[in-house]
Amino acid sequence: MWKIVYKFASPESFYRLSSRLLPSLSICCLFAFAYGLWGGLINAPADYQQGDSFRIMYVHVPCAFLSLFIYIVMAACSLIFLVWKIKLADVVAASSAPVGAWITLLALLSGSIWGRPTWGTWWVWDSRLTSELILLFIYLGYIALRAQLAPAPAAGRAAALLCLLGVVNIPIIHFSVEWWNTLHQGASLSLLHKPAIAPVMLYPLLAMILGFMLYYAIVVILRARNELLQREQQAKWVQALREIG
Repeated sequence: MWKIVYKFASPESFYRLSSRLLPSLSICCLFAFAYGLWGGLINAPADYQQGDSFRIMYVHVPCAFLSLFIYIVMAACSLIFLVWKIKLADVVAASSAPVGAWITLLALLSGSIWGRPTWGTWWVWDSRLTSELILLFIYLGYIALRAQLAPAPAAGRAAALLCLLGVVNIPIIHFSVEWWNTLHQGASLSLLHKPAIAPVMLYPLLAMILGFMLYYAIVVILRARNELLQREQQAKWVQALREIG
């Protein structure tokens, strides 16, 4: 089993497999965004309380979800890199950080836009908002640490340790609306409970979440491929690619 894992985790295998996956992922991403935007911005009716302002949900909710999901991916890759020394895991974590930082910033900005008509203010030091802002700082700290230590071999190990330390913030963000009094509403989507929104609004939201996840996968694959070419430029398979190109 481990031989199979190491085989597909090799830079050459990842590069060749990703070349086959990128076209399909791109097409699926476009369809998901097209349906999500049409369903959320055109087909879904206005909310009976918030009117049309609720439509920012189709950007905010996927970004908020993805900001946590990307960090969990980074933490898992960091652990794999520290324990099993798989270089691809470090590459994926490093490639994910800028995307995670951008998505977290977009979640904060879209939440602020949504909060203005809902709460009457652009920002409050709410537990959910504050912990999400801390997540953005962790992302930026991770990126800065890698940039400061690069290209030293210690950059990956130091960044991985920082990432694992920062993972304690993830459950704080997720459960903040349950642990403390907060203006932020509870989760509308849950694996254990029936969704709190109508299907005509729910399905476009799920499509947007899928679209953002596919977008993340595409960008990370592209960034990881470029990083691997730089790191493995002396490898035979990279030299072979140059000859073909």
